[in-house]
Amino acid sequence: MDATKLKIMVTGASGLLGRAVVKEAESRGHTVIGTAFSRATDKLAKLDLSDEQAVSDFLTKHRPQAIIHCAAEKRPDVAESNQTAVEQLNAQVPGYLAQQAKQLNAFFVYISTDYVFDGTKPPYQVDDQPNPLNFYGRTKLAGEKAVLAANKQAAILRVPVLYGAAKDPKESAVNVLVDLVRDSSDAKVDALQARFPTCTDDVARVLVDMTEVSVGSAGENISGIFHFSAKEELTKYQMCQAFAQILKLKDLNGITPITEKPKEPVATRPDNCQLSTEALEEIGIN
Repeated sequence: MDATKLKIMVTGASGLLGRAVVKEAESRGHTVIGTAFSRATDKLAKLDLSDEQAVSDFLTKHRPQAIIHCAAEKRPDVAESNQTAVEQLNAQVPGYLAQQAKQLNAFFVYISTDYVFDGTKPPYQVDDQPNPLNFYGRTKLAGEKAVLAANKQAAILRVPVLYGAAKDPKESAVNVLVDLVRDSSDAKVDALQARFPTCTDDVARVLVDMTEVSVGSAGENISGIFHFSAKEELTKYQMCQAFAQILKLKDLNGITPITEKPKEPVATRPDNCQLSTEALEEIGIN
């Protein structure tokens, strides 16, 4: 990728994906301006993304060449129970940030989700019709629309469930299964719905690749919607089996597979939202 050193702003830099993006960008010699709110540190600037004036002032001060927008509420059940705040963060904030990026002539990429689809006709291409089944998916789709309405040169990267180096296993629906397996807790785990767990390190690499291509000397602006996903298909129960093998456990003890369509406590999940990565591969990123 282009060797030009860039100034990159990463929102949600304290989160599972944001930390990986910061690490990847810094490893390539870029200057990274990471922001957070409740988990701000000496290295991460505290910024309330819902405060438009604060965001505008911050961007005017730092003038990044690119903004990688990782901040979001990504837990479907939480989204269902806190809809006003989640709609602002997932749907309204991205549009404003995209607009501000346009004014700065900065590259903007928004992280979206496979949950914009209903899971009935995989694999999904970037131009397939979205039909989210839960409020989380609807807010992320609304965020996509807001971004593209505000900034035609913006990019959107849809990804599936993520895992990676977590400070708390609860940061990932995949990581949390490790504790479930290790603790031998009595639990019922889905063995029906297909998932494509994807490592945050790989997503971070793709995001920084996209940024370098768009902002670097090549000047090949990447815009529109793209998908990135790992290829391996696993149910949550199969993930538990894999973790048990890694942990050298003989069996899954009290963990029981659910072989019927799950009745979710709050948010409905789609059955199979496999994402086709063809559009990304066509521009030379994989």
